[in-house]
Amino acid sequence: MRARNTFVGAAFALLAGGMAHSAMAQDIKIGEINSYSLLPAFTDPYRKGWQLAVEEVNAAGGINGKKLVVISKDDGGKPADAQTAANELVSSEGVAMLAGTFLSNIGLAVSDFANQKKVFFLAAEPLTDAVTWSKGNKYTFRLRPSNYMQAAMLVEAAAKLPAKRWATIAPNYEYGQSAVAVFKKLMSEKRPDIQWVDEQWPPQGKIDAGPVVQAVAAANPEAILNVTFGADLVKLVREGNTRGLFKGREVVSFLTGEPEYLDPLKDETPEGWIVTGYPWYSIKTPEHDAFLKAYQAKYNDYPRLGSIVGYQTIKSAAAILAKAGSSDPEKLIAAAEGLSVPSPFGEITFRKIDHQSTLGAFVGKTALKDGKGVMVDSSYKKGADYLPSDAEVGKLRPKD
Repeated sequence: MRARNTFVGAAFALLAGGMAHSAMAQDIKIGEINSYSLLPAFTDPYRKGWQLAVEEVNAAGGINGKKLVVISKDDGGKPADAQTAANELVSSEGVAMLAGTFLSNIGLAVSDFANQKKVFFLAAEPLTDAVTWSKGNKYTFRLRPSNYMQAAMLVEAAAKLPAKRWATIAPNYEYGQSAVAVFKKLMSEKRPDIQWVDEQWPPQGKIDAGPVVQAVAAANPEAILNVTFGADLVKLVREGNTRGLFKGREVVSFLTGEPEYLDPLKDETPEGWIVTGYPWYSIKTPEHDAFLKAYQAKYNDYPRLGSIVGYQTIKSAAAILAKAGSSDPEKLIAAAEGLSVPSPFGEITFRKIDHQSTLGAFVGKTALKDGKGVMVDSSYKKGADYLPSDAEVGKLRPKD
């Protein structure tokens, strides 16, 4: 009798194990990679954003009835570690696709991995134009507006300034180099009378702001393009304010209006800079209202731009997976090309020609309000309005 009971117990355990495995097999996994330990100001809100999106997707029935699971890894800001993480997610975790990354050099490393291993990759944040153009590939798509798009938005305002002598300050790696190159190109096309009188290339995350400010001041520009962000931006602004660098000079600045970078400046925020950013407090649309309400209810905090990027990355990935009805990379590509999806900023489309989404950005000016930095006079620029023609893109992107 005991032997029979043992047999029945073992059989039940096998059956239960099989059922658990079957339930697990119903999950659809996304492998997510980002620089969490290196850049928490952006990546902490980003993680909150994608966690909210996962909850919403699963509450609405998952992906064609299957539960969505995100397996996340920290790349520590190192391209080699990001590729190792990508390999583990694909080979050990069996993810349907890869998503994420922040720094442009890391985005390119994961994109290269995706191309070599034939894995679908939705790049969330890396901004270098190379992701979708010069080093673009059929397996890589990108959510955020690229350097070209944000530069075109800023140039629209910058070209109206009377300033002719310009200097640039940017971190010396892929993102900074790409941003400066495309801004100078687009600005010079609109304003051939401009002179570029100085370039400063501090190492990312390690700016020595005193000598940088001194060198720019010595060149006596009438306007400055800034591409620094995070702790580097705080140091640059503090030193620039102390030495009077920004007095009587126009400043145009990538990303500075994003709360994760603007908030730390507090009462040191310089006023009147032309910036891209995210004035969450002044966006009045039904789509954004719904996102803001859900985010604040879950976290009792206001969103940063990272929150939007994380949220929309997973929402877009879920839409791609649902349309494909498969984790086959070729079917995911076919589903993503030309796909339109809702977002907190309105409907966006992943273009077939270069896999770039048409998510836009807000452009406005910095101001001080109640002792902290805000964006004023801001307006939303649709990404589709700031991209080159299909013919130009065809020249920029290698054939698959």
